[in-house]
Amino acid sequence: MKTIGLLGGMSWESTVSYYQVINRDVNRALGGHHSAKIALISLDFAEVEAFQHQGRWEDAAGLLADAAWRVQEAGADLIVLCTNTMHKVARDIEKAVDIPLLHIADATADALIADGVKRVGLLGTCFTMEQGFYKDRLEAYGIEVQVPEKAQRDQVHRIIYDELCHGEIEQSSRQVMLSIMEELKAGGAEAVILGCTEIALLVAQADTEIPLYDTTAIHARRAVELALG
Repeated sequence: MKTIGLLGGMSWESTVSYYQVINRDVNRALGGHHSAKIALISLDFAEVEAFQHQGRWEDAAGLLADAAWRVQEAGADLIVLCTNTMHKVARDIEKAVDIPLLHIADATADALIADGVKRVGLLGTCFTMEQGFYKDRLEAYGIEVQVPEKAQRDQVHRIIYDELCHGEIEQSSRQVMLSIMEELKAGGAEAVILGCTEIALLVAQADTEIPLYDTTAIHARRAVELALG
C-alpha cells in the first residue's frame, strides 16, 4: 500500500471528509483492521483565505508548495490537495515535489466521462466558478461547463466561507443551493459538480434528482485506487 499525502486544512471541515472516505474505502477493500497509510499536513486556513481574497496567489502558492514538500518528506507517495480552489496553484505544488499530485479536476472529469455527461453545472467558490484554472481543465476533456449568474455565484461563495467552513449547516442555505442547481438544470446541465469540498456537507444526492458529483468523494476514492493499485 502506498502512503497518501493529504494537504488539508482548507478548510479542516472538508479535510475530515477526505480522511473518512479514504480510510473507509481502504478498509472496505482490504478488510480486517486495515486503514490507510496517510501523511497529513493541515494548514491554518486563515492564512490561505487572506491570500485568496487579497489576490496574493504567489504567496499562497509558496505556502502550499512548502507544505507539499513537507508531506513528501513525511513519506508520501502521492499528494492529494484537499480543496478545489487551491488547485489554482497546482503547478507550483508540482514543481516543489518529486511525487505526483492527483488533480481534483482530472478525477472529476474521468467520473463525468465514465457516465457520459457532456454538459455540467459547476458550483464552488467564486474563484473556482469564475477563473479558468478549473473550468478550462474540465473543458479540455470535452466537457461543457456552465456556472450560475453573478448574484447566485456570490450567494454560493458566501455560504461556503461564512457558514460551511465553520461547520454551520443552514436549511435556508440548502434551499438556496438546490434552487441554483434547478436553474443550472433548466439551462441544460445534465449534472452538477459540487466543486467546493465543503458543499457536500450541505447538499447530498438524497436532496435532489439532479445527478451530483461530489469532488471530495471522487478525489479521495481515486487516491485509494492509486494507493492500492
